[in-house]
Amino acid sequence: MQVFDRRAVRLHRDRAARMVDRVADVLQDAADRLLDRLDDTNRRFSEALDVGGRGIVAPLLRARGLRVVSTDISPAMAARNGGLAVAADEEFLPFAPGSFDLIVASLSLHWINDLPGALIQLRHTLRPGGLLLASLPALGTLSELRGALTEAEAEVSGGAAPRVSPFPELRDCAHLLQRAGFTLPVADVEDIRLLYADPLAILTDLRAAGETNAIRERSQSNASRSLFPAALLRLPADGNRVAATLRLAVMTGWAPEVVKT
Repeated sequence: MQVFDRRAVRLHRDRAARMVDRVADVLQDAADRLLDRLDDTNRRFSEALDVGGRGIVAPLLRARGLRVVSTDISPAMAARNGGLAVAADEEFLPFAPGSFDLIVASLSLHWINDLPGALIQLRHTLRPGGLLLASLPALGTLSELRGALTEAEAEVSGGAAPRVSPFPELRDCAHLLQRAGFTLPVADVEDIRLLYADPLAILTDLRAAGETNAIRERSQSNASRSLFPAALLRLPADGNRVAATLRLAVMTGWAPEVVKT
């Protein structure tokens, strides 16, 4: 099933490469929460693959003494990582089996059509006993914006087009890891709540992160000029600010060890 337009994903990332520094603090917070899991294991890693880290994850891994290869569907975004970087589609990874002992995918797998297949590729890319750390937006992410857009579009045009990506439920995430052949799969959730003085900045930040709508069935016509202002007025207030929630599904899974007989 082709839910997402992968060409649009790449174009959005290409455009975002010029302005992603605007959301560096949010991306850094998400990456730090993911990499904290490394402190919970005694295993030591040496060769890491950074998938879609947008120039944030690779330096954090290098600071831990790891050799890092980065990959991104966007050549422009891949170039932001420094060091060795490869422009490649996450659905067709170009790495040999057993190339890495650690893979980190921070907020980079949620625009993939075949997520189970991509996870299988990631497992094959790991050495036996290697670790996958991944985070992706879970159900509840941008719930405020989704609800506001749906209400506003129903009022403005009498219907609603899909404008916010579908997100998985947390209970599905560990199952996806298990289905892909990872051992000891774990998925838990962390919420990052963002407050904005200017509601329009939510949309600007999504564009800067490369997270604008890439659903294949998205409306190809321009939205009514009044839609987004009407939606932003419906966002829930927290004092004199409006809120946006990023619900992170944090996933860990291990490549199976080779059993000697």
